[in-house]
Amino acid sequence: MSRKLRVNRRSFLKHSAASAIGVGIAAGGGLAHIVQDPQETQKESLKIKEYRTLGRSGFKVSDIGAGSIMDEGVLSSALDAGVNYIDTAEEYPGHHKIVANVMKGRDRKSVFISTKLEIKEDKSKDGFLKRARKCLKELNTDYVDCLMMHCAETVETLKTQGFHDAMDELKTEGRVRHVGVSNHGSFWFKDPEETMAKVLLAAAEDGRFDVFLLAYNFLKMDQSEEVLRAARKKNIGTALMKTTPVALYHSMKSYVKRMEKEGKEIDPLYIEGVKRYQDKYDRAQGFLKKYNLQDPKEIKAAAVKFVLGNPDVSTVCCLARTYEDMEGFLRLSGTRLTELDQAKLDAYREGCGELYCRHACGECEPQCPQGVPVNTIMRYHHYFVAQGREKEAMLKYAKIPGVKADVCSNCSGHCETACPYNVPIQGKLLLAHTQLTLL
Repeated sequence: MSRKLRVNRRSFLKHSAASAIGVGIAAGGGLAHIVQDPQETQKESLKIKEYRTLGRSGFKVSDIGAGSIMDEGVLSSALDAGVNYIDTAEEYPGHHKIVANVMKGRDRKSVFISTKLEIKEDKSKDGFLKRARKCLKELNTDYVDCLMMHCAETVETLKTQGFHDAMDELKTEGRVRHVGVSNHGSFWFKDPEETMAKVLLAAAEDGRFDVFLLAYNFLKMDQSEEVLRAARKKNIGTALMKTTPVALYHSMKSYVKRMEKEGKEIDPLYIEGVKRYQDKYDRAQGFLKKYNLQDPKEIKAAAVKFVLGNPDVSTVCCLARTYEDMEGFLRLSGTRLTELDQAKLDAYREGCGELYCRHACGECEPQCPQGVPVNTIMRYHHYFVAQGREKEAMLKYAKIPGVKADVCSNCSGHCETACPYNVPIQGKLLLAHTQLTLL
């Protein structure tokens, strides 16, 4: 990682909270900045302030957890500050090694480590045992606190017998303490009706899963809150992902201009998709400027406070690529949404909500006549744009079976007609294809 993108670790450890900027309601109904007392914010310490019981595991986990991509120094500093939940997976490049290096010399029992295995072609018990033991070796640990079924695609996937037989053996050996499941929404090429809610509600009834990893944020509440309530009733721990849906604004005009400059023919429908996306982009930009919401950190902080305010949430897996990122997340530990924060989220929802394709939604997929896996493509695009996982995202996109988003340029936009949130999804899919194939 570039040094200029990182905040010095010494600064991270010594730095107390600087003067924070709040947002208040102005007399005219808009949003105006107010500055908190610096002496008050100086009292803050970069430490975890709240721990919650992770369902039936009984483990007290930090409300702020460590997400899937971490620098060794950042992860080490997070653990020093009291973070004790680590989310990782077999397929996260190099992440097991990072966790192993950071855990050297630490009390293993004080940290909850959760890793994940996807259900692949080999569904045999021996296949899962071999992969799980490899994970343990990479993590340099005798056991993992939770081993999850990664991206369970359908209700039927949950029943994979080889997986459960392997988990039973590993639990008997003391190598796995709890079993979990993660879900990222529907996979069109499997079954567009298999939503996140459908799969995880079935997992709750199944009884063999102790922890859920799911998407939940202030723009995606209905399905997620239904799952969270079901998890509470079954005493299932919940870890969150995709909690800060702050739109990363992109312009596809540059692509069209390049095509024109090179003398290439551009499909009129592509141009129209770009235009619909750009119109909403421009409107959102104007709204952000009007209400002084230009700093995405303000909205991200409020978004994390929103999910922390739900008592059915055990921990929030935060993606911190720099010391500065982690510092910001640590300050949110133990906090709750204020009226001022709610005003920010309401304003953002009104002005920019239509630019966010809801993670794990899948509402539009059944209406696509060509079977474009919208949810999956947008998830890979999120990896590319928001998480810096460009190479991984491109490889995943290339491996999608069947059609990809290039066919969207010859469509009248069934997905946009079906979208209940008015997202210009056709334009976003075309942009995703452009970036994930480096056209």
